[in-house]
Amino acid sequence: MNKSKFLPTTAKEAKELGWNEVDVVLFSGDAYIDHPSFGVAVIARILEHDDYKVAVVPQPNWQDDLRDFKKFGTPHLFFGVTAGNMDSMINHYTANIRLRSDDAYTPGGKAGFRPDYPTIVYSKILKKLFPDVPVIIGGIEASMRRYTHYDYWQNKLKNSILIDSEADLLLYGMSEKSISEVALKLNNGISIQEIRDIPQTAFKINKSQLSENKESITLHSHQECVKSKIKYAENFKLVETESNKIIAKQIVQTNGDTAIVVNPPYYNLTQSEIDIPYDLPYTRLPHPKYKNKGDIPAYEMIKHSVNIHRGCFGGCSFCTISMHQGKFIQSRSEKSIINEINEIVKLPDFKGYLSDVGGPSANMYNMKGLNQQICNKCTRPSCIHPEICKNLNTNHEKLIELYRKIRKIPEIKKAFVGSGIRYDLFINNNNCKYFEELVTHHVSGRLKVAPEHSSEKVLKLMRKTPFADFVKLKRKFEEINKAKNLKQQLIPYFISSHPESTTEDMAELAVKTKELGYRLEQVQDFTPTPMTLSTVIFYTGINPYTGKEVYTAKSIEEKKKQQKFFFWYKREFKNEIIAELKKIGKVDFIKKLFN
Repeated sequence: MNKSKFLPTTAKEAKELGWNEVDVVLFSGDAYIDHPSFGVAVIARILEHDDYKVAVVPQPNWQDDLRDFKKFGTPHLFFGVTAGNMDSMINHYTANIRLRSDDAYTPGGKAGFRPDYPTIVYSKILKKLFPDVPVIIGGIEASMRRYTHYDYWQNKLKNSILIDSEADLLLYGMSEKSISEVALKLNNGISIQEIRDIPQTAFKINKSQLSENKESITLHSHQECVKSKIKYAENFKLVETESNKIIAKQIVQTNGDTAIVVNPPYYNLTQSEIDIPYDLPYTRLPHPKYKNKGDIPAYEMIKHSVNIHRGCFGGCSFCTISMHQGKFIQSRSEKSIINEINEIVKLPDFKGYLSDVGGPSANMYNMKGLNQQICNKCTRPSCIHPEICKNLNTNHEKLIELYRKIRKIPEIKKAFVGSGIRYDLFINNNNCKYFEELVTHHVSGRLKVAPEHSSEKVLKLMRKTPFADFVKLKRKFEEINKAKNLKQQLIPYFISSHPESTTEDMAELAVKTKELGYRLEQVQDFTPTPMTLSTVIFYTGINPYTGKEVYTAKSIEEKKKQQKFFFWYKREFKNEIIAELKKIGKVDFIKKLFN
């Protein structure tokens, strides 16, 4: 099959390719950007690579006569649906559940081009219009809702998205391999109802069809979770523990007469398998249909970036990466990375600067266990908290070598690291050369790191390193800058209203960061998202691992009170902060903040 520059988004474009029908139609809540950082583009190129005719319908209109859903007719194989690169509810609402006025994945940053929960909306429309055509859902929104989950925006437990969307199959995580296997089976005449054995997929069946499987884990039912927060918390502990295994088990949850069956993920992919999706012929550009409609902010941020690995073993309580990409690091080959950079430098607007050479955590490239047999038995949610695992190879030499090879590419003036780094991997290692290499050659003027909080009890719950390590990092950063005659800034990220964080903790954070010379700007209020430990604690009020109650700021008033301490230096908050400090018995902090 002739490979096209862009995959068709209209019937006219498909006819220009000589197509009378399509095999797969993919619907996305994002604009169509043919770049390996955008999930729908990756899935589309994977299927094209497998010789299927693939069409993409970005941001379909769900409020008119539904012509966008009908324009390609009935596909030969299936419809695919994703909300896009970002959970739609995070995309639409602030932590205080106020509607956002922009959308980074839409031309011009305009809001209003996708519904809330597009995975559900698009899928139900397709099932109504084409009841006999398989609908397969995936992406971050679907992945994180594969079981009963807490929905912050409706403040209740909701069904598995497989039930609410009426979809036939769910692909969770990074699903390039599973989508190829599903497409092959469908193309060979196997019905969607018979596809039950592919890893990293989830499906629904009648409870009576469940077969005896000693290797599967059965969760508390949806109804039991609704009645008991403790049982919901117990479910999460089982799911997280299983997701952190190299070889996991199938997980089953019932909801009335329906059973949701979630197959385990693939065993770690080979490096060549990881390279495949990045080596495909992307244009690395937005579709021409967006010309003169304004920049797409999310694209502008990553268009000259390169992702070097997937997965994260940090295990942060508020993060979904390990549940989506997995705990174990899967790194690309140097050859694949360099080849991609050589494609980037050909882009007409490339000026010699790579915006990011990174990953979920930029400095985990090629890191893994020294003894694989130990990793095979491990169920720790984090390899580096509460302390670095003795079996973990934290050597940064492979990454340093990669940086140096990238710097030798003639067209590269600077290759920046814009992704976050886990400084607990090196800050207490006096022999590690990584930080000096990073600060000297790969900082764009501002290095962003995420201490997240200053309170030890909050950091412990977050599975983050002590605040003292950030202080060490800052001191080391300043030493390197002075020695190299550089004028760069270290920019810390912090979170307010995380479980365990009190107003007193936020007051102390304000004082400690002021003493370090900061007026904070990179801050956020905790937003509960499905399938994280922090969200489970937010909803249930207990830590599933200890059974102990945990305080959490839940009301908008409480959350705003905590957030104001980030901005103690703003005149409009001064009187409110002083009044709150008096109320909580921290009068001595008034002088420390406002002297």
